[in-house]
Parts: sequence; structure tokens; C-alpha cells
Amino acid sequence: MTVTASGGFRACGVTAGLKASGTPDVALVVNDGPSDVAAAVFTSNRCKANPVLWSEQVLSDHRARAVLLNSGGANCYTGPQGFQTTHANAEQVADRLGTGAVDVVVCSTGLIGEQLDRDAMTTGVELAVKALSADGGPAAAEAIMTTDTRSKEVVRHGDGYRVGGMAKGAGMLAPALATMLVVVTTDADVDAETADRALREATRRTFDRLDSDGCMSTNDTVLLLCSGASGARPDEAAFTEVLTDACHDLAQQLLRDAEGAEHDIAIEVTGAATEDDAVTVGRAIARSNLFKTAVYGRDPNWGRILAAVGTTDATFEPGDLDVAVNGVRICRSGGPGEPRNKVDLADRAVTVTVDLKAGTEFATIWTNDLTHAYVHENSAYST
Repeated sequence: MTVTASGGFRACGVTAGLKASGTPDVALVVNDGPSDVAAAVFTSNRCKANPVLWSEQVLSDHRARAVLLNSGGANCYTGPQGFQTTHANAEQVADRLGTGAVDVVVCSTGLIGEQLDRDAMTTGVELAVKALSADGGPAAAEAIMTTDTRSKEVVRHGDGYRVGGMAKGAGMLAPALATMLVVVTTDADVDAETADRALREATRRTFDRLDSDGCMSTNDTVLLLCSGASGARPDEAAFTEVLTDACHDLAQQLLRDAEGAEHDIAIEVTGAATEDDAVTVGRAIARSNLFKTAVYGRDPNWGRILAAVGTTDATFEPGDLDVAVNGVRICRSGGPGEPRNKVDLADRAVTVTVDLKAGTEFATIWTNDLTHAYVHENSAYST
């Protein structure tokens, strides 16, 4: 039941007519409490969509009762009219639920620069409120899909409480955040400060280390809603780990559904002087189109990996680096290692390990290969 696996939540997904395909395009998730604690992480893109601008205000007090989500339109760069649509949608949801608009988060995803059909959204809200149910999580997860080929859902169990979640995203996947809408719920009883710290740590270790194509979106939102319905008050560290595990699962589902991808790549950077160095190196490799096309062509070209490492300011000795691909150490101490023809890239899963030999810190960045299918998908997205 994903987002409704946690006690105290109802959800739904309905068809409002925003998508030409006629598939579901409006979702609503409602927190029936008793707690209304919420936390969120938004895109760091300076060009933010109207729903992000609205929701940042809503979450300023770390409280929320509902989140309205739509696919079929990003409502970004749509001017004052677009912001008014977001506000009107929140007011309508609030009126039907008997709460305030300042307690309604709004999320949108789709094409930038096109006005969101306000009449369709009005209809969608009415349908959604009537369709809310305690088992409506899967329908909500379906309604937020855009180029996704499958819905993304997760459930995790803590000590006396649950965490449920849903996500959408398949392209423009890059750190801080990615083209993703994520709603995570829990029936744990946590305070606002704990919820905020836990979500930021979970996001830092999962969604922010997903770098599919280096393109950052304008609409990214990761939202945590806490109902407190279980009455369980977990230790912060334990809650953070359960939440992080759920977010990691969703992030990996996003990666596996990346547009046109044929390989899922884990870039493990070890022996770093700092964790930031490890992340920086991993991201540099993940954003190398030469490396990504080599993996697509099943070519273990480790020179492209080291070339990417060398673009960073991380601490390392250029002549003393090791690189392994799928367990085969093809570069040893800055020179040739095992023959590269020993590397098998036939399977979808690929692991690249880079040892900087500069310390004890480490990090993993997740990316995918660059394929003809990705180019085709994104060359005609708006047409």
C-alpha cells in the first residue's frame, strides 16, 4: 500500500485530463494525524517551479496535512497565472478537507513553459477528494508517472512503526535533487526537528547521490509526512536508518527506470581524504559522457575514468590510482593492471571502484550508461 502503509494516511490517483494519453494524472495524499509534522527537501535549481515556491512557504513551519500532485504539466515558467493556479489548487483541497491552504503542499511534473489546465485541475481535485482511501497508495504512485515505465513504491518496518513511500522519475536525474517527486510517510511519532534532520541525512546519502544524466530539474520535491498514529517514538538514529533504507530503495528504482538505460552503474570511490572528495570524484565520473558511452558499448575503457578523476580538486596522487570494474583491477598504481578483456559488461549491473589511496573515507554515486534510446526519448519530449 506504499504511502498508505503507514497508519493515518489516505491517498488516491485519478484522471483529470491533463495527459493526452488519458492515464491518471492527479494524486492526493492526506495525513489524518494525530500529528501533522512534515519536512521537505527541494531542488537547489535557482529556476524553481511555482509549486516549489508555494510549498517552500507551506513547509516553513514544518507542518502539512496534505500533498496534491499532478503529472502532465510542470507549472514552471508560467508567470503569475501559474502561481495563482497552484494557490487555487491548494485552497480547493484545503476547503474540501477542512484545513488551511497553508497546510497543503503542491507538486507538479511535466513540460516546462505551458500553463497547467486549471479547469482540469479543479475537476481532478474534486475527483481525488472523493476517491481517497486507506489503500489508495498504488493508484497515487501511478498518477504521478511521466516518462516512467513503472511506478515506484516502498514499505519499511521500524520498531512499532512503518515507513511508506512513492516516487516518480526517469530522466533529468542529477544531484540536489533529480527530476523526482517523492512522498514518504510514517506513522512514527517524531518531532519537527528530528523529521527534518532525518530527511536531510537520508536525502544526502541516497537521492543526492543519484546522477543519471547531470541535468537538474526545476520541480524536485522530497516530502516526509508524519502522522504519529502508531504512538511509537523511535530513537533518531534508528529512525534515520529506516528512512534512509526506504529512500535508497526508491532511488535505486529511479535509477533502474532511467530513460533508455541498459546498465545501472555504481561508482564506488574509496581511500578518499574526505567524504566530499569521494562524492566529487564519483560525480565527475558519472557525468563523463565518454565513460557512459563506453559502458553502453561494453568497453571497459579505464582511461576515461581516470581522465574524469583528474578534473577534480580531490586529494590524490595521479600516478598512484587503482581502478576496478566488476571486480577486475584493470588499473593498478596508475598503470595497466589485469587485461581489460577480463571485464564482463554483459549484465545490467556494473560496479566501478576507484581507490584514491589518500585516506579512509568513501562514497558511492549511482548512474547509468548513455544510449541511443536516451537521445531519442529526449529529442522529442515536447513534441
